[in-house]
Amino acid sequence: MDLGLNNKVALVTAASQGLGMASAISLANEGVKLIICSRDKEKITKAGKDIKELTGADVVSFQTDLNSSKEIDSMIKKIMKEYGRVDILVNNTGGPKAGFFDDLTDEDWISTFENTFLSVVRMTRAVLPSMKRNKWGRIVNISSVSAKQPIDNLILSNGVRMSVHGWAKTLSNELASDNILINNVCPGFTKTERVDDLVANQAKDMDITEEKIIETISNNIPAKRVGKPEELASLVTFLSSERSSYITGQSIAVDGGVSSLPI
Repeated sequence: MDLGLNNKVALVTAASQGLGMASAISLANEGVKLIICSRDKEKITKAGKDIKELTGADVVSFQTDLNSSKEIDSMIKKIMKEYGRVDILVNNTGGPKAGFFDDLTDEDWISTFENTFLSVVRMTRAVLPSMKRNKWGRIVNISSVSAKQPIDNLILSNGVRMSVHGWAKTLSNELASDNILINNVCPGFTKTERVDDLVANQAKDMDITEEKIIETISNNIPAKRVGKPEELASLVTFLSSERSSYITGQSIAVDGGVSSLPI
């Protein structure tokens, strides 16, 4: 299937590792002009070189703190000067920290809102003018299955990610007639650095092996395994393409069958 992505300008945030990097690789393999960013200069520079080696694509890397509207605006200004547009925006951020309600402070909630919600709003606001001019755009938010089915000990993620979904659905209705489509993808337990950290911490707290934690998690997934980053990335790429032209305002789980709530 020709996804119609050749020479589209795609920007993937928090792409130095995990689901962001997997999505960037998948898009690069389809011929996009790829731009990636992360707050860690060393990691994002290395990621850009690795993606170029893997795919042969031209990759531009930016060190950008998504919590800073000034840094976002500076990056977008440079992108517009070089390319004149952004066709595809993949919004991704690091996941909020784990914790139960009594463990968390106002600062934790404010930080999560800034990083998980406001960064998506600011990035979208920055790229929308060029999408509107061209009457074409794809915005894909990498969220979490926790927005569909809350997960114990992840109350920050459970609470704030739902706001992204409500915002995205509302905005999708405003922009659909301009052929600008907005969707959320909701990964379940996927083999990423974040999940590795959560598993390691849980294993330490419970004084059992990490392998035992993974086995327990897998047994509670209908597919009987955790996901691979490239499995989510394939959906991100499809939703970024010409072939997704009648899909907008949706939240699609990639979780091996775990979630049940049709949000």
